[in-house]
Amino acid sequence: MAAVSSRLEAVATLHPASFALVMATGIVSIACRLQGYAMLAGALFAANLVFYLALWGLILLRLARYRDRLAADLQHHGRSVGFFTMVPATCVLGSQTWILGAAWLPAAALWGLGITLWAGLTYSIFTVLTVKQTKPTLEEGIHGGWLLAVVAAQSVAVLGGQLAQGFGENAGRVLFFCLAMWLGGGMLYIWIISLIFYRYTFFVMSPSDLTPPYWINMGAVAISTLAGTTLAGAAEHSVLLGDLLPFMKGFTLMFWATATWWIPMLLILGVWRHVVRRLPIRYDVLYWGAVFPLGMYSVCTFRLSQMIGAPSLLGLSRAFLFVALAAWTAAFIGMSRQIVSPR
Repeated sequence: MAAVSSRLEAVATLHPASFALVMATGIVSIACRLQGYAMLAGALFAANLVFYLALWGLILLRLARYRDRLAADLQHHGRSVGFFTMVPATCVLGSQTWILGAAWLPAAALWGLGITLWAGLTYSIFTVLTVKQTKPTLEEGIHGGWLLAVVAAQSVAVLGGQLAQGFGENAGRVLFFCLAMWLGGGMLYIWIISLIFYRYTFFVMSPSDLTPPYWINMGAVAISTLAGTTLAGAAEHSVLLGDLLPFMKGFTLMFWATATWWIPMLLILGVWRHVVRRLPIRYDVLYWGAVFPLGMYSVCTFRLSQMIGAPSLLGLSRAFLFVALAAWTAAFIGMSRQIVSPR
């Protein structure tokens, strides 16, 4: 009875960012596929299908039994943005379905679901956070997880760009939509990262403030890089994209340079958090938000090397694949232990 009660409590308190598990597993799988580890990529794809369906089951169970807690999360400045993980999780799974399974129709269905989730979550969450009467201070409310809104928009652009050719004569319209998502996501990154950088440099930070989602600082520009390379690769199917190709390449390189700039900074802050200030590392679902950027950096660097003709970057992409695999394994072990022996 106690075990059942504990499981139900886990459903009641399910973190909105739980779909980061699917995001991380999906992008590491794609990175494995690009680097030639097809069997490992396939195994992670199979696991991701289970994760995705299981999480939807938990979300629906939470909606049925704990609707008040779900509604409270939607109005919370810190937790509401975690719901955005549902969008990239859906789109990354769609990318896996297309890249690993060559199944265009299911991938297109996931893209449609991703667009629906993006529109619903973007305009409901930001409307609720705007009109609510009681709000936290910037110091209390902002964190790296806010950039999941950027990741959500860019994930729609990435999957749409990959599938555009399959839409036949409508490919140009699909690519125009993806271009708008890419540019809008880029602008959203500038707005949010400005607030986060201000929070970094003008407010006191404690080790507990630097939660794993701060790695999304890097991951959001890494997926923006991937979206840029995807659109550049599809430029032959759109006159507009062909005209904008030099612009897209320049912006894509800027996104990649920004992602690269963040990596040493985040590592230094991690050392300060866990070594200098001795904050212990304990499994938290938010750690999947740190695995995803590592896998995404490997994939976007691989695609960037193809776009600009720089094979020397392939070694960097491969190195980050191994880092991402190590991080995924550590997070998976932590998650398994928590499932077997919940605290």
